[in-house]
Amino acid sequence: MSNEIRDQLSSKFGVLFPYLDERQRRLLMGTEARLLGHGGIRAVARAAQVSETTVRNGVFELESGEEPLGRVRRPGGGRKRVADLDPRLRPALLALVEPDERGDPMSPLRWTVKSTRTLAAELARAGHPVSADTVGDLLREEGFSLPANAKTLEGRQHPDRDAQFRYLNEQAREHGDTGQPVISVDTKKKELVGEFKNSGRQWRPAGEPAPVSVHDFADLQLGKAVPYGIYDLTENTGWVNVGTDHDTAAFAVESIRCWWLGQGRAAYPRSTRLLITADAGGSNGYRTRAWKLELAQLAAETGLTITVCHLPPGTSKWNKIEHRLFSHITMNWSGRPLTSHEVIVQSIVATTTRTGLRVTAELDTNTHPIGVRIEDAEMAALPLTRHAFHGDWNYALHPQPSPPIPAARTPQTPEPKWDQALLSDPALTGMTRRQLTDLTETLAPDGDTQRGRPPRLTFPQQVLATVLHLRAALAAEPLAVLFGTSRTAMHRTLLKNRRLLETHGITIPPATTPPTTLAALQARVQAQTGTDNKIKTTC
Repeated sequence: MSNEIRDQLSSKFGVLFPYLDERQRRLLMGTEARLLGHGGIRAVARAAQVSETTVRNGVFELESGEEPLGRVRRPGGGRKRVADLDPRLRPALLALVEPDERGDPMSPLRWTVKSTRTLAAELARAGHPVSADTVGDLLREEGFSLPANAKTLEGRQHPDRDAQFRYLNEQAREHGDTGQPVISVDTKKKELVGEFKNSGRQWRPAGEPAPVSVHDFADLQLGKAVPYGIYDLTENTGWVNVGTDHDTAAFAVESIRCWWLGQGRAAYPRSTRLLITADAGGSNGYRTRAWKLELAQLAAETGLTITVCHLPPGTSKWNKIEHRLFSHITMNWSGRPLTSHEVIVQSIVATTTRTGLRVTAELDTNTHPIGVRIEDAEMAALPLTRHAFHGDWNYALHPQPSPPIPAARTPQTPEPKWDQALLSDPALTGMTRRQLTDLTETLAPDGDTQRGRPPRLTFPQQVLATVLHLRAALAAEPLAVLFGTSRTAMHRTLLKNRRLLETHGITIPPATTPPTTLAALQARVQAQTGTDNKIKTTC
């Protein structure tokens, strides 16, 4: 083989080899060797500076007539995977990432960040040397990924949760179809006012982030902002009252009052009712007495029948205002330090969406003290009607205007006097006294038992109290006052007799409108509890 041909092959290989993989080089050398004929394998090997065996393998591959492999090496070629060489590596890795199920629960990695580097180092200490990239490949093969925490656990669900949602939707649909306002209310997260970090990002000149305080200690002068929102489901409008004091029931109802006077009254000039959907807890919770008292005053001022439907406990994030109003406000001021109350108010007002959301906001600098006590008499006197389904979550407060001032020399109508016989008045019970006696005799064999201490009420009184509870929506507190027993005993009596009625298949339908005879009962309760019974501010 002449030196000229060898030099030509060396130049060709020097130019092409950097662009070819191992198999392509081998096939190229085999092709050149076949073209040269006898002695071509040795000449090509010297020109390419490889072994003759490599060139010979290239010739064999060309002469075999096999289809292109689509890969450099044949199946099984190259180094073996570390997981194949070390069969205990995979179980050891799974034991580290799942210590509660497959490994030692006292693993040192249980309380650390399980990154691939940390896992690789721990496996190396256990006698399984492996790289972080290989650990990542093994985890993906086992079905692992890198998800963030998912907020899906809502705690124990109330058995009537779904039924309450259906009832709430029916109430909202009924009010909306008749042109009555339906609003969703809640308190947004309290915000620090001042040079404090606010989550999120905003476009700014490169290298010039907004400077904020290192610590998140509330400013003694600026304090915190308490945004209370009202979202109108029909009009897609929001009203936010930014308070500077405490988040109390008085502040919540004052916010609703401001919305009605500033926006709701003009949007619904002919409305006679108002539906409020609210969370089960907080300043507008169903156990908060002050919430109901303040709403009763608002109903008297506006002449509206205010119906409240609470979301079931543990479902506050399902409230419409959370994802229809509050989420957009948070995105609008994302990354912007809330340096003053004016910045907060203006940022809320500037919140819009593609669907046409319009938001109004104002600053409320009034004080709303906490710890206000509401007595039994005040609660019993409220014009409150509980719905037949979950009266604790669904109730209505009726407008009760002040009586007109009598003209001169016109005798005033005396208030109805209290008489024990009023308790069994057919207007209250919805049945004649004979029917009430028959009901008592029907229930007596199963309910008039003498177990433990003697009851403080006779069985006919227990049945009458249960009928008043179901028919006139009287709560246990005023019933306990009317019948001269304790609230705990009345609660137990009502629970026992309601189960007894269900066993016998007897239903006591609720009154469609509050009976007029309730005024005498309310006066009796108010006179009796004015100085005697005092309970906490929650019912």
